[in-house]
Formats: sequence, structure tokens, C-alpha cells
Amino acid sequence: MKNLFLTGASIILLLSSCNKDEKLQTASLEQQKLDYQARQIDIEKQKLAIEKEKINFERQKDSLNKVEAEKEQERKAEANRVARKRTTRSSSSGSVANNSSSASSSSNTAATTTTAQKKGWSSAAKGTVIGTVGGAAAGAIISKKNPGLGAVIGGVAGGATGYTIGRAEDRKSGRVQK
Repeated sequence: MKNLFLTGASIILLLSSCNKDEKLQTASLEQQKLDYQARQIDIEKQKLAIEKEKINFERQKDSLNKVEAEKEQERKAEANRVARKRTTRSSSSGSVANNSSSASSSSNTAATTTTAQKKGWSSAAKGTVIGTVGGAAAGAIISKKNPGLGAVIGGVAGGATGYTIGRAEDRKSGRVQK
């Protein structure tokens, strides 16, 4: 009887423990599904946040482009004003000299619009070239043992100095903004 009781109790414990594992497994599967869905929702939220940031960035970029376009229009308007001032000055002096005001004013207008465009070498470029050549010559003359090395060092130093001075001149003349 004891053996029968112990056998029955052990079978009941064994079966009840098996059923609990199945319930735990199904519960854990359900929990895994919920966790997966929660992670998917988090990922979607992150995607939305990224899209919002992209939209905000594009808006800022558009507003910056508008500001740049306005600045460019102001620069063009200023250049036109300067060209008109130059045109009126040169056309008045040209008409006195040639006594044909209409022909000289039209030719002077064409000439001043081309000079309003910034062409040619800047002061910085001119200063760099002059400084490099002068520095190389001075370096070669000063360095008696190794004139090639002296020319290179002098050229670099002279070029940098010439560029700095020329850049300052460009700023004064308005060719370059800070």
C-alpha cells in the first residue's frame, strides 16, 4: 500500500510538473510576442523621430538658403548701385571730352559693367607671387652653404608674408569680406 501510494504521488507530481512547464512555455511565448511588439513600437517611434529631425533640418536648410539668396540679391543690388555711380561719373567726363554724350555714355556703361565684375588677380595673389619670388631670391643669396634650401625657406616665408599683406589690401578694397 505504501508503494502504491508513493507511486501514485510521484506520478501526480510528475504530471503536474509537466503541465506547469507547458503553461510557463506558453506564457513565455506570449510574453516574447509582447516584448517583440513593444520593441517594434519603439523602433517605429525612433523612425518617426528621425523623420521629424529630417523635416526640421530641411526647414532650417531652406530658411538658410532663403537668407543666402537675399544676401546675394543685396550684393547684386549694391554692385549695380556702385556700377551706376561709376557710370554717371565716367559718362559725364566722357561726354565732355567727346561731345557725343549718347555714344560715350553707352560705351562707358558697357565698360563700367565689365569693370564692376571682379576680374584679374587679387592683391593676395599678387602679394603671394611677389613675396615668394623675393623671398626665394633673398634666401638663396643669404644662405651661402645651401642656396637651394635657403631659396625654399625664403620663398615660403615671403609667400606667406605677401599673402597676408595682399589679403589685408583685399579687405580694405572690399574684394573680400571677413
